Amino acid sequence: MEINSNSDSPPFIPFFKGVSESSSGDGVSSHHSHHHHHHADVKNIKVAFFLNLGFTIIEIVGGFYTNSVAILSDAVHDLGDSFSLGLSWYFQKKAKQKSDNSYSYGYKRFSLLGAIINSMVLVVGSAFILHAAIPRIFNPQETNAQGMFLLAIIGILVNGAAVVRLRKGHSLNEKVVSLHLLEDVLGWVAILVGSIVMFFFDVPVIDPIMSVGIACFVLFNVYKNLSQSLRIILQGIPEEIKVGEISKHLLQLPAIKNVHDLHIWSVDGTYNVLTVHLVLKNNLNLQNLAELKQEIKLSLLEKGINHVTIEFETAEEKCDYEECC
Repeated sequence: MEINSNSDSPPFIPFFKGVSESSSGDGVSSHHSHHHHHHADVKNIKVAFFLNLGFTIIEIVGGFYTNSVAILSDAVHDLGDSFSLGLSWYFQKKAKQKSDNSYSYGYKRFSLLGAIINSMVLVVGSAFILHAAIPRIFNPQETNAQGMFLLAIIGILVNGAAVVRLRKGHSLNEKVVSLHLLEDVLGWVAILVGSIVMFFFDVPVIDPIMSVGIACFVLFNVYKNLSQSLRIILQGIPEEIKVGEISKHLLQLPAIKNVHDLHIWSVDGTYNVLTVHLVLKNNLNLQNLAELKQEIKLSLLEKGINHVTIEFETAEEKCDYEECC
């Protein structure tokens, strides 16, 4: 690549000047805010973990006491949630580690390992619950409706407190976990309604039916989580990002003639990476190239791309990579 460092090169006018100017001067405050929120994330997930784990133990004991497979099925679900929260807590701290000679992008993708392990735990637990609950549909057994009612009240309060705690956070991780726990609250609402019905009417079949419903709901969400995790591991393009729109966006730059070898993937589902070759219309000096690169990075950050690597080429230069065209 030939770069003209001559001072006679035409001045470069930033295409996204407004973005650059509005972003200046906020580096320290935004870093401080991110640092504060990051530690708050860890604390919130830690509190949610201990709340969920403590109630899971109560659930297991209460499930056997009330002879309710619906409560036991939710206990298995909550045990998986506790495992997930524990891993999230650990990997949230682990993700602080910077890149090293073993992991050049850092440790962000370790969170996917936790998601996959947790999904496998939920699949095994749900299969066990289905095995126990389906025969009870055809041979219902009496349950302690009053005990189920009390456990449901406690379940709504404990899981609700965890949801409120996490929804006060700012990170995507907290929001995702809070939605997961919100599912638990809805499950306990279903058990609460079922216990009231069984208290007034002799219909014990409601309990195993609710258990099968909860297990199927869990398996459906496990499928969605595994699909997302596999897409990230296989370096699929993030669903919220359109390659065509990114390419068109870059071609709008006055200095850019062509865009090729464009690749976009995600490290952990939130931290997105882009690499691209940009063909210049005219040779630019080093200062103008640096300004152009900075403007591109700022504009792509607004589109959800956190890490950008750019290779500039001249119109006469031949690209040797397979995807260059």
